[in-house]
Amino acid sequence: MNLALFQPDIPQNTGTLLRTCACLGIEADIIEPCGFVFSDRHLKRSGMDYLDLAQITRHVSWQAFRAKRQVAEGRRLVLLTTKGAVPYTQFSFMPSDVLLLGSESQGVPDDVHDAVDARLTIQMRPEARSLNIAVAAAMVLGEALRQIGGQAQLLR
Repeated sequence: MNLALFQPDIPQNTGTLLRTCACLGIEADIIEPCGFVFSDRHLKRSGMDYLDLAQITRHVSWQAFRAKRQVAEGRRLVLLTTKGAVPYTQFSFMPSDVLLLGSESQGVPDDVHDAVDARLTIQMRPEARSLNIAVAAAMVLGEALRQIGGQAQLLR
């Protein structure tokens, strides 16, 4: 399983997500451009010393990410979005899935929405706009790992 961040723009969230990936053994893809310098001190502060443990692949663009992803057959691109129709708790995850998160300020553009295999949402109160991206990712990754047995492998 991979976690892909589309043009992240808040270094603290990116650092937290990379730390989460490092701790859970999840590979991370960063789809640039980022809204900050990737070596930003806030990224390092939130990622702490875990950034050295993270498996990070940086892609210069959405097109570069897609070109690499298409080489790996059988991988679904699963977008976590407030515009999703399927609650993440009702989705059947596979170990080869790539969970895609949009930028904190703008999400993903329509062409990215059109390119994904599934659009998932976290059900919330109607008056709430969204959760913090790192919290949302942790919730969905937790469910995905539960379904595929990933947590049991990490605890051995």
